[in-house]
Amino acid sequence: MHHEMTIVIALLRGVNLGARRMKMDALRAVCESLKLKNPQTYVQSGNAVFRTAATDLAALSRKLESAIEKEFGFYSETILRTAEDMRAVVAANPFAGRADVLPARLHVHFLAGPPSPNAQNNLAALNKEGEELQLIGHSLYVHYPIGAGQSKISTKLDKALGVTTTARNWNTVLALLEMAQRIS
Repeated sequence: MHHEMTIVIALLRGVNLGARRMKMDALRAVCESLKLKNPQTYVQSGNAVFRTAATDLAALSRKLESAIEKEFGFYSETILRTAEDMRAVVAANPFAGRADVLPARLHVHFLAGPPSPNAQNNLAALNKEGEELQLIGHSLYVHYPIGAGQSKISTKLDKALGVTTTARNWNTVLALLEMAQRIS
C-alpha cells in the first residue's frame, strides 16, 4: 500500500536565543531519527522542511517536541504547516501589494492551535504604535513599521490570542515555501 508523502514545514519556537542553542545539522539528525525524509533546515531560528508519511500532524509535532527536548535539553514548541498550508498563508497576505510594507517588517505569527474566541477583541485592545494586525485562520499577520524588536506588543500577542505562536518574517516565509516546493 503506497502512502502519499506530505511535505511539512516545522517551525520551532525560541531556538538559538539565550541558552537555547541548537545546531541545524543536529536538528536534521533528530528529524532523520524520526524517519522524516530528506530534512532540510533554513537559517538558525529553527526551521525544517521534510517529507513524511504521517497523517496526524498533531502527533508528529509532539514526537518532534519530545525528541528535541531529549537531544537538546530544552522544550521548544514545534508548529507544523504543510506546504499547502504555507501556500495558503502566502496567498492570503493582507498586505500584498503595499509598497510601504517591507518584507523584513512583515511577520507571520503561526498559531499552535485555534485562537481564543476573544482574540480579535484582545488584539484590537493592544496599545499599538503603528503596528497593523490581521488574524486570518491560524496565522496572525503583523506589520511592524518600527521593527518587531522595538515593538511593545510583539511579546503580548500570544496572551492576546490565547495560544502559543512562533513568528517568521516574510522573507523567511517565502524561502520556506520555496524549499518545500523544491524538496524531493
